[in-house]
Amino acid sequence: MKILNQIANYNDFKKLNREDLPLLAEDLRKFIIEVISKNGGHLASNLGAVELAISMLYTFNLPYDKIIWDVGHQSYIHKILTDRKDKFHTIRKINGISGFPKRKESIYDVFGTGHSSTSISAGIGIATARDLINEDFKVISVIGDGSLTAGIALEALNYSGTADKDFIVVLNDNKMSISKNVGGLASYLNRIMTGKVITKIRDDIKKTLQMIPGGVGESLRKFIKHAETSVKGFVIPPGIIFEELGYQYVGPVDGHNIELLLETFDNVRFLNKPVLVHIYTTKGRGYEFAENSPTKFHGIGAFKIDTGVSEKKSIIPTYTQVFSDTIVKLAKNNEKIVAITAAMPSGTGLEEFSKKFPDRCFDVGISEQHGVTFAAGLSTQGFIPVVAIYSTFLQRAYDMIVHDVALQNLHVIFALDRAGIVGEDGPTHHGLFDISYLRHIPNMILMAPKDENELQHMLYTATKLNQPVAIRYPRGTGRGIGIDKEFKKIEIGKCEIIQEGQKILVISVGHLFNEVFEAVNSFNNKDVELINLRYIKPLDKILINKLQQFENIIVVEENAKAGGAGSAILELAAENGVLNFKNFKILGLDDTFIEHGTQSYLREKCGLNSEKIKSVIEGVLNG
Repeated sequence: MKILNQIANYNDFKKLNREDLPLLAEDLRKFIIEVISKNGGHLASNLGAVELAISMLYTFNLPYDKIIWDVGHQSYIHKILTDRKDKFHTIRKINGISGFPKRKESIYDVFGTGHSSTSISAGIGIATARDLINEDFKVISVIGDGSLTAGIALEALNYSGTADKDFIVVLNDNKMSISKNVGGLASYLNRIMTGKVITKIRDDIKKTLQMIPGGVGESLRKFIKHAETSVKGFVIPPGIIFEELGYQYVGPVDGHNIELLLETFDNVRFLNKPVLVHIYTTKGRGYEFAENSPTKFHGIGAFKIDTGVSEKKSIIPTYTQVFSDTIVKLAKNNEKIVAITAAMPSGTGLEEFSKKFPDRCFDVGISEQHGVTFAAGLSTQGFIPVVAIYSTFLQRAYDMIVHDVALQNLHVIFALDRAGIVGEDGPTHHGLFDISYLRHIPNMILMAPKDENELQHMLYTATKLNQPVAIRYPRGTGRGIGIDKEFKKIEIGKCEIIQEGQKILVISVGHLFNEVFEAVNSFNNKDVELINLRYIKPLDKILINKLQQFENIIVVEENAKAGGAGSAILELAAENGVLNFKNFKILGLDDTFIEHGTQSYLREKCGLNSEKIKSVIEGVLNG
């Protein structure tokens, strides 16, 4: 790593000779692979953007000029070259640097990201502010072809192209988001030079030339063959869709040719108008295993560099795997069940479903809002759509859940993977608000399983209900209990009394049950009553009697306290005039964003592991 070792900060990088930059790219790839093989992280996307990041940071002058990385999956080079090389080994670790751009982490991170498709909106906002204060810095928004499928990105393109601002959009076209891209715009980018109209025009020209006698026709045919690319470009310019939106289109440009990229950015920075630079890259570039399996290496845990094999996984199935197996079993017996994912068939566990039932699995791209309303449309015609979206990403479709699904009381099932504390991806990815943003919606049923076996029964139950249903479950493995062979319907609103007691009532919500159960088992079982809530909405009416019976109540949930399950139980108590509590404690997430770290560390820090729960119970019993 001869060149990389010469760089301690951004100023050192800017002093490099241009001819050193390709060697720097090699060093950076090795450095990233080495660190991510130990820490885990987003590998393939960063390897694909090495030359792009180098070229932009070299051409523009940060932090005066502003670069916004959409999502931030590909921002590792940016971090390394902007004074964080010596901290890069801490990426995604406790108290280390974030895996995403973060304003409070560095002056070079102008806009925090983590969810997709926001960079153009943020960028044109920054450019507008620049003009209002009479500054002249450059604003560059980098966005991938996958992110460009989202509604907010298209809305931003529509506005910014005619805003008459000095603004650059860099379209990083690698033909992928996390999984393979879908949709018309992605197809347009992939087949710019292969359309049917072009082919027909070409064939018609050839047929006409064949009718011309002698060597004249043959000469013209040779000329047309050499000019074929020019003819295609003349008939349908590759950037016409962007030109029509008001952008000057530049490209496509080889995103791994540093000299060409430098020349391109050197030129466009003087245009002073909306410009879209279209580059094409290879996800996972420079690491064979990532190039061959970009989806696997999009976000990966620790792995061995020489083989690309991840560390040994637990034999206990993950909640995602249980969801995957269950939905396939249910669909075999019910042809009305269909599945929807927003560009994440692998992450949400729908890959097997898509193989078994390709005509019943729909990947809508990074378009959560469309996915929810699409599901609503399917439901009106008697189908049972299962919308599998991470908790944090479903936030983007809130209005569609309210207006298009719940208001019409349609039978749509929301499978909320990654609910609760997610871990190293941090505050943009924790699913800590879904109880709060779902339980107040009329007609919505909301469930949370205590273990993997209960998850399969809840999914089965959800298919039997004729109204909106949401089931939240966490990232990671289950409790390691057995899975029933037969499905069981769980009575609507029915909680599960695990253990009866006399002094204190502990109500466990969802997958934290294991921690709660361990804590409760430390005490005399006659003292502590334990309930598995199961249904957050509707609440079991038996809880009214329990609230009257106990002066000491503890609710444990992995959700924001505000508007969570504990709040729901307090509301139930108030509605029924039960307010004689000596202690009512909600163990959940405080009114703050939770940083990145391992799930176990964050649960301990937030007071949600067995030891901390035990301490609270002990304090109440001895109080």
